[in-house]
Amino acid sequence: MTMTITHLGTGSRGNSTLLETPHAKVLIDQGFSGTQLAKRLARLELSPDDIDCVFITHHHGDHGGGAKVVQTKWNIPVLANERTALELDLVPELTTYFESLDLVRVGQDLAVLPVPVPHAGSENVAFVASHEGERAAIITDLGSWTDELVTHVRGCEHISIEANYDHNKLMFGPYPYSLKDRISGRGGHLSNEQTGRFLAEVCTEATRSITLTHLSEKNNRPHLAESTVLYYIDEVFSGDLRISAQNGPDFSHYIGQDKASSKQEKASAK
Repeated sequence: MTMTITHLGTGSRGNSTLLETPHAKVLIDQGFSGTQLAKRLARLELSPDDIDCVFITHHHGDHGGGAKVVQTKWNIPVLANERTALELDLVPELTTYFESLDLVRVGQDLAVLPVPVPHAGSENVAFVASHEGERAAIITDLGSWTDELVTHVRGCEHISIEANYDHNKLMFGPYPYSLKDRISGRGGHLSNEQTGRFLAEVCTEATRSITLTHLSEKNNRPHLAESTVLYYIDEVFSGDLRISAQNGPDFSHYIGQDKASSKQEKASAK
């Protein structure tokens, strides 16, 4: 029994991630138009009608801008904290509020835990999804992290986390100082170095895959993000590391797969 994690696209022009188990299909964030969402799901041979619900991290347009569209066009329920729901003007009849650290169950085999993270001008959360005793963390739009986040993410089998900018490219780039200060501040985004340091704290022998997300098109490059993060986690991580682009989906990661394979091998041996 596996859970599949597939990024439909990550970046400043829209974010959405599909979590799929045998009994549930949910999206983390919906920052795309309805047309774009349908196109991206179609590449996976799915449609919006297959989605059970959508969890929203925060109200910024690239993460929640398409949440109301899925409600009005496909009657898909949306789950968000109260501030996020009000900021997005979500349809009340199709909206469920959650509180941080309150476990939300979807179907028979998926549980989702919202964990607060610092991000300016929003009440942002990360999500830790659990399936058959294994966990996947989806973390985006934060300028720093808390001990609480480390506690909940440490030892996850999969971690998706933003590596938004390269410090030198941001500081020596064309952005005005005020924007550079906001991006690099506690309520902004994680640099490649910060992401590497965070992952060094939370990766364990259980961690099998990592996806770097939300790379800035102006202030980062995939090879810079990958090499910088690997520098920090080389001694604690030996699994699969990939980078999610804006125009996904490009690949999927799986948790629970090793357990499923092991069970099949044992059954064959009998």
